Amino acid sequence: MSVIQLSYAAGIADADLDRLRAGDSVELTGRVLSLRDASAARLARTLEAGEPPPVSLESGILYAVGPSPAKPGQIIGSAGPTTTARMARFFPALFAAGVRGIIGKGELHGDEMSPFVAYRAVYFAAIGGLGALLAKQISSATVAGYDDLGPEALFALEIHTFPAVVIIDRHGGNFHEMAQARWRRTE
Repeated sequence: MSVIQLSYAAGIADADLDRLRAGDSVELTGRVLSLRDASAARLARTLEAGEPPPVSLESGILYAVGPSPAKPGQIIGSAGPTTTARMARFFPALFAAGVRGIIGKGELHGDEMSPFVAYRAVYFAAIGGLGALLAKQISSATVAGYDDLGPEALFALEIHTFPAVVIIDRHGGNFHEMAQARWRRTE
């Protein structure tokens, strides 16, 4: 299986997202913004109030992660994905503001999946439990907003060859549902 390399600077291109299919392995290189429960809620409230977010979300990718503090000599502490479904209620506002993708972990179905389809966003999954290894794919981490939230602040993270799998593509494909259907046929 080949790995699709996606590199972007100021935002991911629609053409790059259009070619992805559920189940594709990718390596992402570019800037992502971290997202956790508190920062997601605050961002959504800000956007719904018609106020500008602390950083542009246009054509951006958000990474559902609450990094642990960096030890001396580290850029960032452990930075593994967190469960995405908890933040799904905020996705419509984030996608309407220009977010094009979310990196996280866990399955999304039905109402949790529908904003991805409606806004043509992509859901990437990173492997949970690999926070220390994934942190090695991050070359810089700076607070971009909501620093009062500590590890749930918005961090601008520069990632390099960050491994993920496309779970929900822009065409409505859902890798988890496809894999489950395949498994049921082989029972």
